[in-house]
Amino acid sequence: MNEEWLAQVIHHLRAIGNDTQQYEVKEAKGALPKSIVETLSAFSNAQGGFIILGISEKNGFMPVEGFDARKMQDALSSACEKLTPVVRPDIQVLPFEGKLVLCARIKEMHPRDKPCYIAARGMYDSSFIRTGDGDRRMTPYEIDRFMEEHVQPTYDDEPVEGATLDDLDADLLQGFIKRQRELHPRLLGTRSDDEILLDLHVTKRVDDAIVPTLAAIVAMGRFPQKFFPRLNVTFTAYPGTTKTQRVSDNKRFVDSQTILGPIPFMIEDVLAAVARNTRNAAVIEGAFRKDVPDYPPVALREAVANALMHRDYSSAARGSQVQVNLYIDRVEILNPGGLYGDVTIDSLGVSGVSSSRNQFLSNILETTPYPDGGYVVENRGTGYQEIGEQLERANMLPPEPKNSTVSFSLTFDKRKIMRAEQVTSVGHVDEAILDYLATHSSASTKELTDASSLSRSAVSNHIKGLIGAGKIEAMEPPRSPRQRYRLAK
Repeated sequence: MNEEWLAQVIHHLRAIGNDTQQYEVKEAKGALPKSIVETLSAFSNAQGGFIILGISEKNGFMPVEGFDARKMQDALSSACEKLTPVVRPDIQVLPFEGKLVLCARIKEMHPRDKPCYIAARGMYDSSFIRTGDGDRRMTPYEIDRFMEEHVQPTYDDEPVEGATLDDLDADLLQGFIKRQRELHPRLLGTRSDDEILLDLHVTKRVDDAIVPTLAAIVAMGRFPQKFFPRLNVTFTAYPGTTKTQRVSDNKRFVDSQTILGPIPFMIEDVLAAVARNTRNAAVIEGAFRKDVPDYPPVALREAVANALMHRDYSSAARGSQVQVNLYIDRVEILNPGGLYGDVTIDSLGVSGVSSSRNQFLSNILETTPYPDGGYVVENRGTGYQEIGEQLERANMLPPEPKNSTVSFSLTFDKRKIMRAEQVTSVGHVDEAILDYLATHSSASTKELTDASSLSRSAVSNHIKGLIGAGKIEAMEPPRSPRQRYRLAK
């Protein structure tokens, strides 16, 4: 804070005509406003901000005649003592247009210290959050989410009443156990399946019964929504750039689907839903066509997996689902629960900065298999980096994260059309096959399929046409599994 900074801030406030999310201006001529402690709480619980005293908003952000900056400095310091934890701002008195003005910078508190509240009124009555140009009292749900930062949440470790091992998908469960034994042969190689499941918090012993945990049900359950109807994903494709635009008077969505099942299946179904509502562009690279989707599947898969893994599973949030909203210019993935622990918007993707709200679920998903191979997450704190790299390779903008106490969203802007995009013609594919065989002595159908990104049947049809035209020839008898093709001699 300095004179130049203050002049720029006041110039901006005069231009827009009101306070902002980051700046709160008060006259404070005779006394400190009583509401100032609420603003101190709100800035501390949000992204921090600045309090400027001695400026009149109602008079066009002009300096206040007769403002006593030194007196208000003592009063503001005393007000900071009324909060728990105590607020320690950076306070400076600066000259502005011939008068002295008091400026205070309030830093955001560490998650472990939130919520900051007015001690005399109690935490649930006097914890505030900054919204727009005002201070809003936080809801009990928001406060509870802050309190989770003080200890590790264990909602994912709760036994699911009424559930048994029969409620877990047998293939996913056996794939999980097999992978755990492969990864930890010394620790788990000789232990029984039941012991492994108990040790890894897939199950818990309740009285004389073995009961799956919430983490196990959502990760590997046959039908998790039998127990938690809203722990699902809703997919909606909108016709425009906002939710208010309609396809017609009677139709609001291009496509809408409630996606159910365990986390691996829901992720795959989300990718399928996005794929059927977006396009694959044909980009000509070298000899063959390359199909480029609007949104890189690997980045999208990672984002949805993160949303399901890190969402809030507390009892208060089990009525809220993960949302995937597809607009004509972007896709948005939204989950209940904000960032957890030391992870902030600024530290997303930074090596070594990772915190798991649902530590048991994270461990389970690390070795929960997809039906077609691979595992749901790496759990190495590199998911956001992978998303960024995938978007960069597709010449797309970085993802746009938004975080609040109660939710987190990640938005991908739609890939822009590239100059190389064009529809691949029959003639182009024939030329591409001939060019490929001109630089290779021979090729199989599989090799041509892999090089072209076309389907095997499409490549086979082109091969038949080129053989009929006498341009290429088969090197083995018909139907030979070793069949290869070369330019006709």
